[in-house]
Amino acid sequence: MRIGVPKEIKTFESRVGLIPSSVRELVVHGHEVTVQENAGFAIGLDDEKYRAAGAKVVASANEVFADAEMIVKVKEPQPSELPLLRTEQILFTYLHLAPNLTLAQALLDSGCIAVAYETVTDQYGGLPLLAPMSEVAGRMSVQAGAHALEMEQGGRGMLLGGVSGVPSARVVILGGGVVGTNAARVAMGMEAHITVLDKSIHRLQQLDNQYGSRLNTVFSTVDAVEEHVLTADLVIGAVLVPGAATPKLASRELVSQMNRGSVLIDVAVDQGGCFETSRPTTLADPIYTVDGVVHYCVANMPGAVARTSTFALNNATLPFVLALANNGYKKALRDDVHLRHGLNVCRGKLTYEAVARDLNQDYIAAEDML
Repeated sequence: MRIGVPKEIKTFESRVGLIPSSVRELVVHGHEVTVQENAGFAIGLDDEKYRAAGAKVVASANEVFADAEMIVKVKEPQPSELPLLRTEQILFTYLHLAPNLTLAQALLDSGCIAVAYETVTDQYGGLPLLAPMSEVAGRMSVQAGAHALEMEQGGRGMLLGGVSGVPSARVVILGGGVVGTNAARVAMGMEAHITVLDKSIHRLQQLDNQYGSRLNTVFSTVDAVEEHVLTADLVIGAVLVPGAATPKLASRELVSQMNRGSVLIDVAVDQGGCFETSRPTTLADPIYTVDGVVHYCVANMPGAVARTSTFALNNATLPFVLALANNGYKKALRDDVHLRHGLNVCRGKLTYEAVARDLNQDYIAAEDML
């Protein structure tokens, strides 16, 4: 199969779909890989490393898209890339379609086969291609929150861990999954006061057993969210409904009642966000303020540590890239139910039910398109 890797063009996005070792693995299996020049330059992966791995390096994204049967990316196609997609071309990347009808419609119109990293599953009920970036984003969320609490950013002027004789900041984490757990780990290291809210008693028990008195666990209800958000210095939105829009856990009214200079970090903003006041921002301009509350809502947080994120992502995606390349998309998706869960768009049809429901569009089961 001919596989293409374009340079990412989203603002401050330096990750790359395939690293040289992944390219070599594909070449060894008999596939051809075309990489756009300087696709990995920003993270120390220059074109010579790709050539040494067996890739062909070309000047433009147009050349990559025109030649490839499968495009491997990191972020969703940007407006200039969408016209380059064609019928039956496989697109393997993060899509986050539930809050983005414009993107979904463009993919439908292209006739492509769009497989979304974020809805591929595994035998344990997890999301293996989302997990590494959730791990990165969870850890980064506390770093970002600690910075946003500083006066210069509009924050309350608090040190997350306090000092002798001064209380540490109150960190409230909405969601105890991969993002929430990694956020809690970093916040513990910074000696903050941590509360994790989740609807799964089983997950709260796991956190209790693992971390004991180093954090507080609370069953998530409307009352509990309101109570803890109102007294928080830093709130991290870490809720995920696979493939679907994120529920709004904090209303505009609730945000307006928070302490001036408190901080909201919305890790789920690429799926619509946990807070009614959330709107996507970029790494170039990450922060805005609503009713005196600082918001950090960067939709590609792991892009700030692009080298770590790229290598972590490739570790997870390579087996699936190989399966698609070795078998073609129809056989690969028929043979692996977990990969089949990643199929969001197929030849003009929405094939992921939660996405179709949130976009109020027609849905057809993935199995029926294969």
